[in-house]
Amino acid sequence: MSEPRINDRIRVPEVRLVGPGGEQVGIVRVEDALRLAQEADLDLVEVAPQARPPVCKLMDFGKYKYEADMKAREARKNQANTVLKTVRLRLKIDPHDYATKKGQAEKFLSAGDKVKVMIMFRGREQSRPEMGYRLLQRMATDVEELGSVESAPTQDGRNMVMVIGPHRKKAEARAEQRRRRDTPAEESSADQT
Repeated sequence: MSEPRINDRIRVPEVRLVGPGGEQVGIVRVEDALRLAQEADLDLVEVAPQARPPVCKLMDFGKYKYEADMKAREARKNQANTVLKTVRLRLKIDPHDYATKKGQAEKFLSAGDKVKVMIMFRGREQSRPEMGYRLLQRMATDVEELGSVESAPTQDGRNMVMVIGPHRKKAEARAEQRRRRDTPAEESSADQT
């Protein structure tokens, strides 16, 4: 975002002026607006340069810039990036190992991350892609309450890959974890009183 023009950088004959409290002053010459800004010990800031005439507001520019930076920082803090986690399977996987891998996938999906399920084929197993497809479909149905298939199983050389996306976003999962973490502390303090 480019920085707004302030004070002497505003080079138009007249502007639509908004007072420090948000009240409409009206269309005034830029020299008069600058004089009003100096008298009030404020800055004249162009808030809508594309308007005709441009809209300017009387405000403390340093305070405005600080508040804008704080809003941007807060937005970045609340934004959570979804990560692509990988779970690798073999075609002839033991039932207990499958349960472990399914548990990993469930953990990743409940945390709001996408899961890439990959089956690695060895030797003659490559001639049986339908078995890999069935295994991936089984994984998709086992975790369907937490996520849905985003990209169907595809053969990629010696591997078969499928991506499962979570039903809820990463930010929602983090908020849920915070609520769970904070709730037991409140209950234990209520028990002690």
